Amino acid sequence: MSMYFGIDGETLWNPSNGAGRLFLRQLDVFEAEVDLPSGIGQGTYWGDPDTLEVDPAAYADFVHALVARHCRTGHSVILALSEGFVATAVALARRAGIDVEMPGPSSGDPCGGVKRDVQVPGNPRAGTADIATALDARAREMDRWMAR
Repeated sequence: MSMYFGIDGETLWNPSNGAGRLFLRQLDVFEAEVDLPSGIGQGTYWGDPDTLEVDPAAYADFVHALVARHCRTGHSVILALSEGFVATAVALARRAGIDVEMPGPSSGDPCGGVKRDVQVPGNPRAGTADIATALDARAREMDRWMAR
């Protein structure tokens, strides 16, 4: 069995039920963290309870907030816990035609201000550009692994 994530009847991702359920459970966690709805809900296009529709406008807002939050933290444990989910969310967004640019060093402070969740004594390797580069590489890798 598997799930379908799509827009207007077009399948963006067809994960196994296990991977799909895990992604949905993590959606709940990260919706609370960024205080935004993800825009992913029960679908009607295939008449199957294992289909989920992606609202592109809401999902774009969610993913942009997710990437900003990910880049803002300098906490190694938070980065490790969130990178796989955020990368998967970015890959799904890109498949939906949502432009998700990774923040770069030329944009000043691309993630909007003071870093949150900084651990003591801190991670000297976790600069915003490094985090964004790692996230972008992971999202591209996830896209190759995600079945349509």
